[in-house]
Amino acid sequence: MKFNEKLQKMRKEKGLSQEALAEMLDVSRQAISKWESGQSYPETDKLIIVSEIFGVTVDSLLKDGKPQNDSQNTDSTPFWMSRGSVFEYKSKRIMLGLPLVHINIGFGLRKAKGVLAIGNIATGILAIGLIAKGLLAIGLLSIGLIGIGILSLALLLAIGTISVGIFSLGAVALGIFTLGAVSIGIYSVGALSVASHVAIGDHAYGHIAVGRIVDGAREFIDTSERLNLSTISGEEVRSAILEEYPNTWNWTIRWLTWFLG
Repeated sequence: MKFNEKLQKMRKEKGLSQEALAEMLDVSRQAISKWESGQSYPETDKLIIVSEIFGVTVDSLLKDGKPQNDSQNTDSTPFWMSRGSVFEYKSKRIMLGLPLVHINIGFGLRKAKGVLAIGNIATGILAIGLIAKGLLAIGLLSIGLIGIGILSLALLLAIGTISVGIFSLGAVALGIFTLGAVSIGIYSVGALSVASHVAIGDHAYGHIAVGRIVDGAREFIDTSERLNLSTISGEEVRSAILEEYPNTWNWTIRWLTWFLG
């Protein structure tokens, strides 16, 4: 069995696509394709990493015959790489076609892709990085189902200085249910609150507007000395919401009015 045949066999047994293996080796998918077709061979440093990924000896990869397990490099042992200003760790355990853990940090656009990904640019189920993309993304720029970051874009919950999501929490929050200093959405709570349905805040602008300075079709004006909305009846606001929007969920009404007098 030649090297190209071994590589293809080991990759498939590991459940890796050519793209996934290329990502682990920091090469193109075309390079993997050429290795597996016998058109070219990997450089020595890549060959060493291949041996670490599959837990076999370098010697057995180069010689004809079956690859031999390396007793000092078992499948359960992750491998580490440190190259000057770059540090990388990649688990050899695979889940959903991805390394269980991939860490790739250092100068430049260091990409990490794994179930848990930590890198300058991170993509994974849980992604942490300067730019993070994942189901749970944490970073300066986070994009995901749940996003936490300076700029957070999330399908479900966004938390950040600037946040955009169905549920959005931030200094500037945009979405359906929003809470922030500047809050813009369908249901909004904030110092400056702008909403198509219900706006609650110091300055509130919406169809139902609740606050100290308000502008809306249904207005509830706070006259308390502490400006804490304590003079506004929560029951009256709840009734107004149900009158204007009878299909509003109960938990939404409770969230909007729990702190009112």
